[in-house]
Amino acid sequence: MNKYYFFPNKLMLYMSIIVLIMTTCIAGFTDRRMARLQKKNYNVLFIAVDDLNTDLSNYGHPLVKTPNLDRLAKRGVQFNRAYCQFPLCNPSRASVMTGLRPDVIQVYENATFFRKTIPDVVTLPQHFMKNGYHTARVGKLYHYGVPKDIGTNGMDDSLSWVQRFNPIGRDKTEEALINNLLPKRGLGNTLAILAAEGTDEEQTDGKVATEAITLLRQNKDRPFFLAIGFFRPHSPYVAPKKYFDMYPIDNISLPVEPADDLNDIPDAAFFTKPPDWGLDKEKRKEAIRAYYACISFMDAQVGRVLEALDPLKLADNTIIVLWGDHGYNLSRHGQWMKQSLFENSARVPLIISVPGGVKGIASPRTVELVDLYPTLAELCGLTVSKTLSGTSLVPLLKNPDAAWKKPAITQVQRQKLMGRSMRTERWRFTEWDEGKAGVELYDEQNDPGEITNLSGKREYAKTRDELAELLRAGTIPIDPGTPVNKKTKD
Repeated sequence: MNKYYFFPNKLMLYMSIIVLIMTTCIAGFTDRRMARLQKKNYNVLFIAVDDLNTDLSNYGHPLVKTPNLDRLAKRGVQFNRAYCQFPLCNPSRASVMTGLRPDVIQVYENATFFRKTIPDVVTLPQHFMKNGYHTARVGKLYHYGVPKDIGTNGMDDSLSWVQRFNPIGRDKTEEALINNLLPKRGLGNTLAILAAEGTDEEQTDGKVATEAITLLRQNKDRPFFLAIGFFRPHSPYVAPKKYFDMYPIDNISLPVEPADDLNDIPDAAFFTKPPDWGLDKEKRKEAIRAYYACISFMDAQVGRVLEALDPLKLADNTIIVLWGDHGYNLSRHGQWMKQSLFENSARVPLIISVPGGVKGIASPRTVELVDLYPTLAELCGLTVSKTLSGTSLVPLLKNPDAAWKKPAITQVQRQKLMGRSMRTERWRFTEWDEGKAGVELYDEQNDPGEITNLSGKREYAKTRDELAELLRAGTIPIDPGTPVNKKTKD
């Protein structure tokens, strides 16, 4: 037999070719369609943590134990330079959930509900709801007064969710046992401590995790956007006693700073007045210990939720995002909590895990929480409005070291005085009242503690002026990872 296959006639040959072409086209179309469906059918597990800074083992802290965040970081991309847009709960969360900057939504404090200023905005979960996702919330996603609003809807947005749950635990019912180190300040805005009796599951955050696991079970067979909001480590610092036992007081250290550290910093930069609210060293160490205990307690609750994914066969089609709404000062520069523009207040933890994506890599690029809305939309194949303030992080999820020219902008308001700060990979530049109330410039590469304000030094004048122009114009540095002025290495 001839080694070549002969068609009986030309008609059969043409028909075979047509069938082959059609089969190839249909297969290609099916592959593309399946790829789109697979992309769109990602679930989203959106985990917000209240008042969480980067004092975490996965961010290199030598003392704080966060084994579950470590595990999450190993299954995704950890952003080492992620920043909030406003270091206060309501403005930050409203910015994240709308994808718009505080200056757009005009929310600068905890009293204004964003729908009073932009009533028709489509929020991040609302956008997913409109595209067929089941959206549910457990705990704090939009602003809550903590602890007074625990167990209520707080300033939640009803248009964002199909289901809402507001657990309440013994941390709320046993508030009388809490030790307030600053009795004149309310429990949500003070340094207050309770090493609680009982189990994790009896605390509000334990109940949040339990309810979240229930929702995962109930919705495992349909696309969902599940938002989980943990309250700790927000003050009051309440966690079961076993987490306090992890941090003996003798192991807690305070920041070491020069005696004249505050002399070159504008007065507008300070939220905590007088420094450390006058607390002695032992009480400051007690507060830090309690904050760390709450971090480890929260980490354990995150672990419970993550452990539920595999048995439910959700790990392979669920995007996980964990973020802190802003950073937190723990006595550096004499500052506590938030509402400042120092690194510890503006910087936040951010981990994004995408099924089948890059795992266990940290990105050094400067990113913002306002980037989350367009990122999740792109990952799930949803189109978004061009008016969003952020930029999709998908290129960095594919290559965490990819070229990136976008700085991070954080702002805060002192009554009517506005402070704005820009963070590039090397510099932090801050203006108070457009410079009229003070300017700060820190070389984060050589001075990560922000000890020396370089703004008044002549050799840094060019760097300062160029960064000021970029901040005011809202433009992008050509190369934020390199010095603007070659003399800055001196």
